[in-house]
Amino acid sequence: MNTWWIYALLASLFASLTAILAKVGVKGVDSDLATAIRTVVVLVIAWTLVWARGATSGLATLSKSNLLFLVLSGVATGLSWLFYFKALQLGKVSQVAPVDKASVALTILLSVIFLNEALTLKAAIGATLIIAGTFVLIW
Repeated sequence: MNTWWIYALLASLFASLTAILAKVGVKGVDSDLATAIRTVVVLVIAWTLVWARGATSGLATLSKSNLLFLVLSGVATGLSWLFYFKALQLGKVSQVAPVDKASVALTILLSVIFLNEALTLKAAIGATLIIAGTFVLIW
């Protein structure tokens, strides 16, 4: 049985909690400092899981390409978090979160361009609805 959707739902749940908790936590704090604290927590949790599962052996099998793209992904994540926390500090969660989640539509487009994934009618309609919904929520 394919259970990716359970993990995706859990990711969505925790992403929504992230926005709420971060909005409270960033009040009166430099947003970059808040991001750094959050990053340390994520780092500790991630490495604890890697060590607990014995996955450190996978380090030896990483190719230069794996490392390059994981590092680039980390840079993109870090920049995303920095901008997200700054946006949360300055704006309403009910407006920041939908704009952030509009990345789903952008990801669909980028997956077509860079990964040669097929753009189905269903995905195109869904992405369009996400963008339209984002505009409805922010105005």
